[in-house]
Amino acid sequence: MTFLSADEVQQLTLQVLGASFGISSMAGVLIHRGHFCTMGAISDWVVMRDATRLRQWALAVAVAIFGFGLMGWLGWISPLSTIYASSQLAWLSALLGGGMFGIGMVLASGCSSKSLVRLAAGNVKSLVVLLTMAISALGAMRGLTAVWRVNGLDTLTIDLPYGNFVGQWLSAFWGLDFRSGLAVSAAFASLALLIWVIQDRRFHNVLNWFTGVGLGLLVVALWWVSGVLGFVPEHPDTLESVFLTTQSGRMEALSFTAPVGYWLDSFMYYSDGSKRLTLGMVSVAGVLVGACLSAVQQGSFRWEGFTDRADLERHLLGGALMGTGGVLAMGCTFGQGLSGLSTLSLGSMLSVLGIFAGTWAALHWQMREA
Repeated sequence: MTFLSADEVQQLTLQVLGASFGISSMAGVLIHRGHFCTMGAISDWVVMRDATRLRQWALAVAVAIFGFGLMGWLGWISPLSTIYASSQLAWLSALLGGGMFGIGMVLASGCSSKSLVRLAAGNVKSLVVLLTMAISALGAMRGLTAVWRVNGLDTLTIDLPYGNFVGQWLSAFWGLDFRSGLAVSAAFASLALLIWVIQDRRFHNVLNWFTGVGLGLLVVALWWVSGVLGFVPEHPDTLESVFLTTQSGRMEALSFTAPVGYWLDSFMYYSDGSKRLTLGMVSVAGVLVGACLSAVQQGSFRWEGFTDRADLERHLLGGALMGTGGVLAMGCTFGQGLSGLSTLSLGSMLSVLGIFAGTWAALHWQMREA
């Protein structure tokens, strides 16, 4: 075991933040150029029965699952060190929060990651969405809504005797060690998704494959940065193991709803001396910078505002629902849909189910109202 000095920990912290910024900047470019959008993918399927972007999303999930499972099998990381590890499943928070997020991203014309990318390309409506989302997310984490959440919804749980990950259940029923169970479950899940992805010949072009595989690999890369590069077995100040720069103190990957809220919190209360840059906050900045550079280079940067008051009202409501829902569900379409699903967390699956259900319902409501 290598023991680091305080100066070495500080240098390592800067390396983790720099690597996180670089990875998220590349994610911003891919989301912008590949038109990667979970809401758009579901909308394409519901409205036009076109599953191309849904397959793009599934490909990213498949790559992220396989990469996380491989690193877990090699012993580099463990899902037990992530924010998704739990012996209880807050099922109502996951479903309700996911549903709220799904409805919100339809009203706001995109999820939190898409809003960041659209803002980077000149869409002022997305700035309003992100500010509203940040306020409602902070309320759900630390404000009045948080009290209702903790004392109400979060108390309704289901005990998970074998844990929150498919790999744990597979190990228990098949008599495998945990690392083998993790690897086998990841291999089966990623293969099943990949088989579905390749079935449609219309999907097979360079942009779709590059976007799906690229984003999946970037999620895996951030898991490595957070869980391997940023892991200190014994911090010189506390003498405890720590994952540097993470808000939760555990391993983290790409997620945007809560980090956008932390940016607003830091902007307003930076002088109290307790605020610090985290991996999630740097990821938000990276996506913004990467998408902005991509839009400028492509020549697609355009200022865009609201068309009327009803448009403003829809986006305000959408941002509020995404902020509150994202906290209830413990993540957005990236936080649960890619990062969470890469661990094969049962809670992430339930949250994503809620997101898809909420999006489906909101899209059908919009089509009936049109």
